[in-house]
Amino acid sequence: LRDHGMDVLFDAEHYFDGYKEDPEYALETVRVAKEAGASVNVLCDSNGGCLPEDVRRITAETMDAVGGRIGFHGHNDSGCAVANTVAAVMSGADHVQGTINGIGERCGNADLCVVLPNLEHKLGISTVRTDRPREERLIKLKELSDYLYALANMRPDPHQPYVGDLAFSHKGGVHADAVGKVPRSYEHIEPHLVGNRRMISVSELSGKANIVLKAKEFGLHLEKSQEATSKILDRVKKMESEGYHLLNADATVYLIMAQELGILKKTFDVVEWRSLCWADIGGRLVAEATVKVRVGDSLVHTISEGEGPVNAQDNALRKALAPFFPKIESVELTNYKVTVINMEGTASAVEVFIEFKGNGKRWSTVGVSQNILEASKIALVEGYKYFLQINSDASSSPRKI
Repeated sequence: LRDHGMDVLFDAEHYFDGYKEDPEYALETVRVAKEAGASVNVLCDSNGGCLPEDVRRITAETMDAVGGRIGFHGHNDSGCAVANTVAAVMSGADHVQGTINGIGERCGNADLCVVLPNLEHKLGISTVRTDRPREERLIKLKELSDYLYALANMRPDPHQPYVGDLAFSHKGGVHADAVGKVPRSYEHIEPHLVGNRRMISVSELSGKANIVLKAKEFGLHLEKSQEATSKILDRVKKMESEGYHLLNADATVYLIMAQELGILKKTFDVVEWRSLCWADIGGRLVAEATVKVRVGDSLVHTISEGEGPVNAQDNALRKALAPFFPKIESVELTNYKVTVINMEGTASAVEVFIEFKGNGKRWSTVGVSQNILEASKIALVEGYKYFLQINSDASSSPRKI
């Protein structure tokens, strides 16, 4: 291969396990590969069972005995792929193999979305061929991570280090208060260095600092001493005691804040709704929903069918609102999830979580009820109300019919 002008890397499969059993033979394999012209000897932890100390010691001993360029390839079966990669680099390896988001066989490979910022921002090792300053080198890392998840049709891991949606999320009251004053108290790097952002969530663990910081994210101004802040916090705690989880439901939180601040615009109200399901004579399942909606002085009554009762409900609601708010047609539902809150058989309460997108934005709402259709209705209605709140051109001049 070298005689034909190719650059050859030798991947020494099972190198670390082989080294533990017969060091001299393992060393001889990479020595021969180097002498034959391999530009890099890549030491592989093929079954992912090594710990960082194993990798550090064996990589260093191989460097001393063989020399030349050394690389590392690690799997994550012991949960150490990233740590092992860093240990190898610190022992002299200058070639790293991994995958975006750690996607790979069995438990996956070393996650480059974690390896790269660890090397770049923790060890000061350049990982990108660019003249750009270090603080700009990985600012599209989260974008890359999200893009690959989308291509693979996989749901992102919100807890993924550096690039996960919750990687810089702060829920506890003390945490949020501290990070608002000294970010490094609970953030090991600045989120923007990897293209991520800080997120303040509100929950039963929240304090007033969370509420104030969350309002700031929405462009709303609150002070800890304001009565509205206390009322919002009380509502959040009450809702969470009823089974709501507001961590990712920013649209629901925004509507609570806007209402308590007296800035919630009047858009529409669902006066009445009904859902029916039956099988026709051919055995085809039919779902039909009826909604009665009030917009200003107008009362609209619509009926629609759908693929299921929730889809029928959504279709009927859109049909009622579209004449008044034409841009409502641009809204898409991208995710619908039901979670059982308390296990009481068929009488269990459920939480419905719905994600929307429209007009270049994404948002989420939640609804809770012992009736799954009622919970769905709550989340649907709040999703459309939020859209109309943040898009003034969609609701400022509703058409009358």
